[in-house]
Amino acid sequence: MDIVRDFHFAAPAGEAADTAGDIPIFELLSPEEITVPFLFNSPHSGRHYTDSFLSASRLDRQSIRRSEDSYVDELFAGSLLSGAPMLRANFPRAFLDVNREPYELDPKMFRGRLPSYANIRSLRVAGGLGTIARVVAEHEEIYHSPLDVADALDRIERIYKPYHAMLRKALARLHVDFGFAVLIDCHSMPSVIRGIDPSHRPDFILGDRYGTSCSPDLTEAAATILRSLGYTVSRNKPYAGGFITEHYGRPAKGLHALQIEINRGLYMHETSFEKTGRFDELVIDLSRFADEIVRMTGVAYRPKSLAAE
Repeated sequence: MDIVRDFHFAAPAGEAADTAGDIPIFELLSPEEITVPFLFNSPHSGRHYTDSFLSASRLDRQSIRRSEDSYVDELFAGSLLSGAPMLRANFPRAFLDVNREPYELDPKMFRGRLPSYANIRSLRVAGGLGTIARVVAEHEEIYHSPLDVADALDRIERIYKPYHAMLRKALARLHVDFGFAVLIDCHSMPSVIRGIDPSHRPDFILGDRYGTSCSPDLTEAAATILRSLGYTVSRNKPYAGGFITEHYGRPAKGLHALQIEINRGLYMHETSFEKTGRFDELVIDLSRFADEIVRMTGVAYRPKSLAAE
């Protein structure tokens, strides 16, 4: 297990406090032996908050958690049994979002001048969801007052850059060892979104940047497996994949990235963050999913479209 320390978290609501320093900022979990060219990534499931961040927020402990992809790392833990490593964040998305460009920053959020290379005009910044988010959930403002620019740049240097360095290193190692690598980027989505009929909300949305971030065979295989387990699946709408999927997916070079969004209504109460009775069932199903997807596209069976170099 590779970890980054020197970051002190407050305990999640309703849980006992951990000894300071015991919780890594993020961690790469590996099976005893990596036997498949897959890496599962959970960048938004972190639920540990620093005391200083909570003090700077106008939101209470429950409200600030609404941007979490709650428990997604636990849901996909079975990937380790399939011989694949998992990278997971323990820091919260509301504090820093590694599924953005490194400097997607809103100048209105900060005291001081942002560096000239900051992307201040992206759609994600306009929506309040840049690298340092301004809002959570239904556009609830996070902070009492503007942040120092130095604070934002420190988060990027201490957390964002090391996270992506580890992600790149893990994928590069798989690519060297197996000849290709597959990144499964794991997320969750609200069961209800304004303007969308809840009855039409699928259980899973697969995002492959409209066929540009991974082989169509991989996307089709993932959809087939999930449907065989009894779930409804759609592709790319409204989630085609974020920065990670776009940035790391290079099918022509044998690097494939597929985003998976899970409907939170399948496994949790979205206001209390409590797991429902279906949680354990979904864990079992996603373990089956991981096992089947790595077998279909792993070492024993390598479609030419996945092994393209």
